[in-house]
Amino acid sequence: QVQLVQSGGGLVQAGGSLRLSCAASGRTTFSLYGVGWFRQAPGNEREFVAAISWGGGSTSTRYADSVKGRLTISRDNAKNTVYLQMNSLEPEDTAVYYCAAQAYAGPYYRTTDYGYWGQGTQVTVSS
Repeated sequence: QVQLVQSGGGLVQAGGSLRLSCAASGRTTFSLYGVGWFRQAPGNEREFVAAISWGGGSTSTRYADSVKGRLTISRDNAKNTVYLQMNSLEPEDTAVYYCAAQAYAGPYYRTTDYGYWGQGTQVTVSS
């Protein structure tokens, strides 16, 4: 069992940056979990943003085409935390962002691949 606690987010102007954090609490070895970030805008389905595989050393990542080159996912296993660094933000990035985790997962892009979810955090990009 793992609980995910998200932080970061907020309001930023177009072209700005934000960093989201997803921290695992409880007695867990977070390095054993693959983590994905998803987002959901009003009236839209939840969509894939980025993911990172489980692992303590070499990991693999995957990004949605719409965020490649602007968003970067990374993990700090010593802190049981996965980050989503968001640069060059656009109004189209406005959404509630969720992190999700699953044991021994690769950089999966489907919501159904993850069993644990964070509480969500609002990101608003003004034009």
